[in-house]
Amino acid sequence: MPLYTAHLPKWKKDEISEIKRLSEEYKLMGLVDMYGIPARQVQDIRRNLKGKAELRMTRNTLIEHALGEIGGEIKDLGGKLDGHSALIFTNENPFKLYSMLEKTKTKMAARPGELAPTDIVVEKGPTSFKPGPIVGELQQAGIPAAIEAGKVTIRETKTVVKEGQEISKKLADALAKLDVKPMDVGLLLQAAFFEGTVYESDVLAIDEVAFYNNIITAAKQAFNLSLNAAIPTKDTASDLLTKAVREARNVVVEAAVVSSDVMDAIIGKAQSQAMALQSVVE
Repeated sequence: MPLYTAHLPKWKKDEISEIKRLSEEYKLMGLVDMYGIPARQVQDIRRNLKGKAELRMTRNTLIEHALGEIGGEIKDLGGKLDGHSALIFTNENPFKLYSMLEKTKTKMAARPGELAPTDIVVEKGPTSFKPGPIVGELQQAGIPAAIEAGKVTIRETKTVVKEGQEISKKLADALAKLDVKPMDVGLLLQAAFFEGTVYESDVLAIDEVAFYNNIITAAKQAFNLSLNAAIPTKDTASDLLTKAVREARNVVVEAAVVSSDVMDAIIGKAQSQAMALQSVVE
């Protein structure tokens, strides 16, 4: 049932009407997580998406109102609302949208309390720092630092925090000073409604190169199966005929059945066998 909105102030009603209008204008409506994205980067993302998708930041409650009024399967999108959600509209399919949003992500310094998205590794080698308190700060953060040739140096490559572990303040400060930016910041597609179906992000995260390679491998295996099992198709008919002719020729040659097509091969085989026999006798 549509949510009752008569009691809402005009600006909220207008916002709900705009969401409904955009849902009719575009083929896809999606939810994106805006948490932790600086305002400057949001502007960059808008600029990168211009002409491809429209981003609209609004309150989760208003999104729920709008989805309720639109009705149908799109209401299921409301169950995916989480945290600092915003809406995104596009005429692209959800897989293309996911790929586009992944390309808008940039690397940023870690903040205390954030979870490492992957293992964070500090590589060995010299830094640009001169000897000073920075050595102790790095060591306290678990980074093996020392002074060599008048500069602060990381003595060995080390994984300073594992994927999923919390980043401490000391480590976050140390990584920032070393210009290590482990955090991917950008729009995270939570879910998308397209042609009557809600797609979640884990379904959309496809490695396009690996997917393409899998298709090529499957095509090769299907071709070989058809060829080896002698199943004729429009793609394998020519190769099957070539294989059959080659195998028939080999049978005729091995059986020494005289034929104008294989006479040269039979004589060549006989000569080869005679020469082999001669070498043994001598």
